[in-house]
Amino acid sequence: MSWNIENTYSELPEIFFRKQNPEIMPAPRLVIFNENLAEVLGLRDEGQSPEIFAGSKLPPNSIPISQAYAGYQFGHFAMLGDGRAVLLGEQITPAGERFDVQLKGSGRTPYSRNGDGYAAISPMLREYIISEAMFSLNIPTTRSLAVALTGKDVVRENILQGAVLTRIASSHIRVGTFNYITAYGGDIKILADYSIWRHFPEFKNSEEKYVLFLREVAKRQAVLIAKWQSVGFIHGVMNTDNMAISGETIDYGPCAFMDAYDQNTVFSSIDTEGRYCYKNQPKIGAWNLSRFAESLIPLLHDDENKAVQIANDEIEKYWQIYFEKWQKIMLEKLGITNSETGDMDLIKSFLDLMAKNKADFTNTFRSISENTLPKEFSEWEKIWRERISRQPQNENIFEIMKKASPAIIPRNYRVEQALSAAEQGDFSVMHELVTALQNPFENSQKYSMPPPDDACKYQTFCGT
Repeated sequence: MSWNIENTYSELPEIFFRKQNPEIMPAPRLVIFNENLAEVLGLRDEGQSPEIFAGSKLPPNSIPISQAYAGYQFGHFAMLGDGRAVLLGEQITPAGERFDVQLKGSGRTPYSRNGDGYAAISPMLREYIISEAMFSLNIPTTRSLAVALTGKDVVRENILQGAVLTRIASSHIRVGTFNYITAYGGDIKILADYSIWRHFPEFKNSEEKYVLFLREVAKRQAVLIAKWQSVGFIHGVMNTDNMAISGETIDYGPCAFMDAYDQNTVFSSIDTEGRYCYKNQPKIGAWNLSRFAESLIPLLHDDENKAVQIANDEIEKYWQIYFEKWQKIMLEKLGITNSETGDMDLIKSFLDLMAKNKADFTNTFRSISENTLPKEFSEWEKIWRERISRQPQNENIFEIMKKASPAIIPRNYRVEQALSAAEQGDFSVMHELVTALQNPFENSQKYSMPPPDDACKYQTFCGT
């Protein structure tokens, strides 16, 4: 079991990418290798090859490239691209699936602008921890195969250890890729056809394949964001360059999980206006999809007015799918599977109580399934118990709730403890946390604890 690389993206016109080898690093050393993911990829034995995961050696047949894309960053258009990442190629798994293999932090590229292209160990381990936690929470996500130290220092505010993350994705095609091709005169049809071939081959022979393409991308984003909301996950930087058309969560820079429930929660140090706060994520999803739909206008219909109407209709469908998925998950968190009129009021009143009491998002939902709701919820609990009495008798509502409400999330303070230890050369804290996060629906006294009351306000950074 080893590398089986193809390079279909590098067969596209050169406007889409630039060829770029990763930098050869002086002292590669693996600090974590995802054996479960490696097994799926057919790379079980590659954990003994730290040189590849640091960028100092290339897998057979790889054609390294850095991808071009743009993005609406906080609503403003900007030319971007892989400023510190190199796509090695597409690994074909033993099951015949295709996954991008990307090195993040492997040195400068043509899109680095003023950056050095390197990454420090903490943000790379952070992405590993949280992306793998998301996978175990059954939330679509890019994944992490390995983190390797490079032996090269990285200069930020301080001198930090350099590291490279190996990221695995269904693809790295972003809404921002379409923004870029539209803005800089590429052939949008080539990109759309490639994306359909890559992700939605069932549409390729349909006369309405581009409408179906838009619809499916919108559907996947709606489901993804509903799942984010259901666990209190805040992405932090929902620019269009951070929105993958595959429907996978991508780029884990300033993300975090909410502790005390507050719809206005923001963690990112650069989101000073709260554009990407928790409550705004569904709305930003629709905004980003509108920018995606604008790129597809020439393909949706020969009549531009009709094409615009089609695009608007598909964005409306996004909202319908989002609300349906969100309500379904939230009701399951309450043990309800047969929706009735008035159920939305039950959800809203519960969330209002959580906000009023600054209740922990994860633990309070979990407490319903364990009959340990705080006394402040006693009146609500009476109404809830009367409601669940109408559930089908053959359903175990407590099992339904436990499957919908995790007991363990990557608590911000636990992640920081792991990263601080790793910076000092102790990776045991991280390995223990990663192991616990693989079973998020199992109770854990240690990892279910909310942060101490005297913990300072948590803030995240992009990690560049």
